[in-house]
Amino acid sequence: MPISDFERYPLTFGPSPIHPLDRLTKHLGGAQLWAKREDVNSGLAFGGNKTRKLEYLVPDALAKGADTLVSIGGYQSNHTRQVAAVAAKLGLKARLVQENWVDWPDPLTDRVGNIMLSRMMGAKVTLDSAGFDIGIRSSWQQAIEEVEAEGGKPYAIPAGASEHPLGGLGFANWAYEVEQQERELGVFFDTIVVCTVTGSTHAGMIAGFAGQERPRRVIGIDASATIEKTRDQVGRIARHTAQLIGLDRDLRDDEITVLEGWAGDEYGIPVESTMEAMRLGASLEAMITDPVYEGKSLAGLIDLVISGDIPRTSTVLYAHLGGQPALNAYSGLFR
Repeated sequence: MPISDFERYPLTFGPSPIHPLDRLTKHLGGAQLWAKREDVNSGLAFGGNKTRKLEYLVPDALAKGADTLVSIGGYQSNHTRQVAAVAAKLGLKARLVQENWVDWPDPLTDRVGNIMLSRMMGAKVTLDSAGFDIGIRSSWQQAIEEVEAEGGKPYAIPAGASEHPLGGLGFANWAYEVEQQERELGVFFDTIVVCTVTGSTHAGMIAGFAGQERPRRVIGIDASATIEKTRDQVGRIARHTAQLIGLDRDLRDDEITVLEGWAGDEYGIPVESTMEAMRLGASLEAMITDPVYEGKSLAGLIDLVISGDIPRTSTVLYAHLGGQPALNAYSGLFR
């Protein structure tokens, strides 16, 4: 069925803003660069890309009579912070499992930034020593069972809301929102660049854009450092979401592009290109990016423009997904 038929609970301010990155464009001397700002999309605890996904999960949670949203992420998960925010907004409880996904030596990583905000909003946070993986986690399933054992009615939201059947809808709708904003701005973005880890942000975009008349490149920049898993997950979620919103054809393999080269060896660890991209975005545009996601996708964008892989004639939309609160757990950077 068309995406407009899916129930959506508004959690954002409306369409997220789009603006040109004039100084970065001039500095790189290539394609025209713009940004669409999911980092300022909502008044709920700094918003971000997961807030947009949760707009489609909330009606389902409420219809099922849930009283507790149960989710999982790393210690500095942007997603769990947004789940906590939505729970607070709706008057529900939040039960969050935070695993030790990032091997980073900051001693305050489990006490500042995103996790501090989640606690502040009343979420029950459980720390777990398990390392990074984008798959379904036993610690999360255990938390769901614990809520049930306590007499609660849990609503299960996997990491990044990605493996949820409705997880791709938020960014399928984003694709239609972009099309509408293009009409208003009198511009066409032939290339979209987005960070991808658990996959449903990128996958939703692919599904949404696939139903539009004008073709464009939707480039996912891997930040998981587990490229094959992410590539498979993006493809699977994109195809599922396309089917859900009634695309009357199969997605082609060339529509699903996840590029590697900027993630480094481990999830969540900034490398030289991450630092340089973060510095460049901040010093030229006052556009703040984080070392886990956006610093890596911005690094990918910069290199693709410099190398000419994205041609000079292109007009590019960089999807800024948020995540800045995690900077607090990287206090050693930029000293």
